[in-house]
Amino acid sequence: MGIPTPTLETGRLRLRPFTDADADAVYALQSDAHVLRYWDSPPWTDRASIARFLGRCRTMAEEGSGVRVAVERTADGAFIGWCSVNSWNPDWRSASLGYCLTEAAWGRGHATEAARVLLRWAFGTFDLNRVQAETDTRNVASARVLEKLGFVREGTLREDCIVNGDVSDSWVYGLLRREWAG
Repeated sequence: MGIPTPTLETGRLRLRPFTDADADAVYALQSDAHVLRYWDSPPWTDRASIARFLGRCRTMAEEGSGVRVAVERTADGAFIGWCSVNSWNPDWRSASLGYCLTEAAWGRGHATEAARVLLRWAFGTFDLNRVQAETDTRNVASARVLEKLGFVREGTLREDCIVNGDVSDSWVYGLLRREWAG
């Protein structure tokens, strides 16, 4: 069962399906070593990664397992990142939240704003009871985003990622429907 990728708007942002025109901006984001320093995989070094990324976006929607949307500023249409709700399990009524924004968008509340509107859509569309998110324990800014959204830190996954020889821990966060302030 497919799920159409939504177009959602806030006062400052538009979340929309990816298009092929996003390829260069997506590559710039996903190949930025500074942006991805706390990521669970290394920065891209191969432009073929763009096609795989965009293909996974389409496959998620076609399979109904989630959505990944491009995030752009409404003022000028500039691509500033992406946000996703994925790994939807209809039996458990659960899914995972993810996001990645350009460094120029950091510290402006864009991640919180984008994730909030996507979560609002996802809680209704998927009839979610629980959303989970993980962040590297060194990524204090991402942890703050999750906490602003109402997520509760539930535990630590010790040494769960090894990227280019760098071992790191992750915090696991959960947000329950009854705690969601929307």
